[in-house]
Amino acid sequence: MRIDAHQHFWNIGRYDYPWMGPELSVLRRDYGPEHLRALLTRHRMDGTVLVQTISSVPETRWFLELARQHAFITGVVGWVDLTNLSVGATLDELRQNSKLVGIRHQVHDEPAVDWLLRRDVQQGLQELARRNLAYDLLIRPPHLAAALAVARTFPDLRLVVNHLAKPRIAQAGWDDWADGMAALGRCGNVWCKLSGMITEADWGAWRPAELKPYLDHVLEAFGTARVMFGSDWPVCLLAGSYDRVLEALETNVAHLNAREREQVFGANAAQFYRLQEGS
Repeated sequence: MRIDAHQHFWNIGRYDYPWMGPELSVLRRDYGPEHLRALLTRHRMDGTVLVQTISSVPETRWFLELARQHAFITGVVGWVDLTNLSVGATLDELRQNSKLVGIRHQVHDEPAVDWLLRRDVQQGLQELARRNLAYDLLIRPPHLAAALAVARTFPDLRLVVNHLAKPRIAQAGWDDWADGMAALGRCGNVWCKLSGMITEADWGAWRPAELKPYLDHVLEAFGTARVMFGSDWPVCLLAGSYDRVLEALETNVAHLNAREREQVFGANAAQFYRLQEGS
């Protein structure tokens, strides 16, 4: 299977998207399955993982319904309130739909960089681990220490870093990111999505070569068996098309052998999220 492990949908009239400011005008329209299908066909993608965009259980239910209607959505990473005492019951309700494969929260928008270390949050993460659900880490470099502590506290919880933890590529940021990612890579329960890089670079001037040092560092830290391609469509449209995102990654991993490329472009996502072909 060729899998895009990270894409989004939204409906402007259905929900409020507080992160979608006026500077993101290209995103302020509806994006749904009908807009993505042709891109997936063109690039021989067999399926996708649809990822939450807001802190909303109703959005998660909507995504699960979309997954029921559209077979190419092989998994949904939804949202629940990890701090709620009834989070276990909410998870049990949602996972009656087998397309629920994980949970995510916009940790990088929380005021406290150690939000992941809160007792109530960790109780919620424990509920995920008990149910064998994955957790997507949406973080920036300042959150890497807390993410490492979570990885060590919950060795049975599958974790995947989104967007390489958003290194400051446009500013050539490195030291505050590289060491933290190397430490996470030493935790066998942590994986990394090769996604979201172009929106951390200069939107109008980035080139694939500027992404390569960051990709190479992640490949060294995690190996080819714990990384996965994600387009971050349609957020990627801020800096480039689906075609350009895919081309940039293919260019930068051209040195990998055929088996390693199969891992990056689908096999790893299927293993991490426990996706079933044709589900």
